[in-house]
Amino acid sequence: MVSAASGLSKLARPENLQRTATVNGFLMAFGFGIGPLVGGIIGQWAPAPLVSAYVPTLILGVLGLIALSRLESPEDATHHHVEPFQCRNFLPKLTWPASDVSKSFVLTCCLAFLAFAVFGLYASMTPLILDKLVPWHGPAVSGIAIAVILLGSAVIQIMVGRMPTQWCGFFGLCGLAASNAVLMGNLRVGSALLFALGVLLTAIGHAMTMVASMSVVNRLANPGNQSGLMSTYMVIGYVGSMMPVMGMCWIADRWGLEMAVRMFCTAVIVIGLPAGVLFQRDTRMG
Repeated sequence: MVSAASGLSKLARPENLQRTATVNGFLMAFGFGIGPLVGGIIGQWAPAPLVSAYVPTLILGVLGLIALSRLESPEDATHHHVEPFQCRNFLPKLTWPASDVSKSFVLTCCLAFLAFAVFGLYASMTPLILDKLVPWHGPAVSGIAIAVILLGSAVIQIMVGRMPTQWCGFFGLCGLAASNAVLMGNLRVGSALLFALGVLLTAIGHAMTMVASMSVVNRLANPGNQSGLMSTYMVIGYVGSMMPVMGMCWIADRWGLEMAVRMFCTAVIVIGLPAGVLFQRDTRMG
């Protein structure tokens, strides 16, 4: 994912960074959405689902390797020197920007962290909630519900691709905060309508924060640190998808699921709203 995002950014013109961020975010959300959709369908009806679920990924991986082997990079086309591949290329490379843009980068990573965290919460809670709200059960139901969030995010990213970055990030964080407020309110009510509203707000918030944050990362980076900054950004996002949910599970084991969800949602609201205001006021985001 880092290689693809960095490659698209290098091929894009400086005036098209917002469009490049939209394409990156769309492909990420679309790919993440197709996974649970196809996996849920295979898990529900295909034979040997624990084996056959990997077949689509293997096929796509082989096709991707074939396509990459035939791809001519810009360096090859212009006969520039290309550094030979070495074992150290496997080592992780995380980069932090210069001090004058450090605050802007922290706010940008905050968007990715919260977007992944809220999606992780809904993805982990969806099977439990749907088990109480709908008469259908099984991997396909859960997979479709999770795919709706990400495929909805992919579509919304195309719709908001031309929105000013500052406002896109601000409204995205507001959407994530609102989705968590709806989830807290729905703990006692158990309304399918409120759950659908929460899913919609999550898709909107995820889409807008991803477009805004990826656009800013491309804007803050230079040719020397672009891959490193994108790696740092993605690592923080992935940590957001795992650590908060793991912490919520630890709390749920001791004080109950409702307390854990309330604490999680409250943290998202308390962090997300001030971060949205700061992001909107930061002149480097425009």
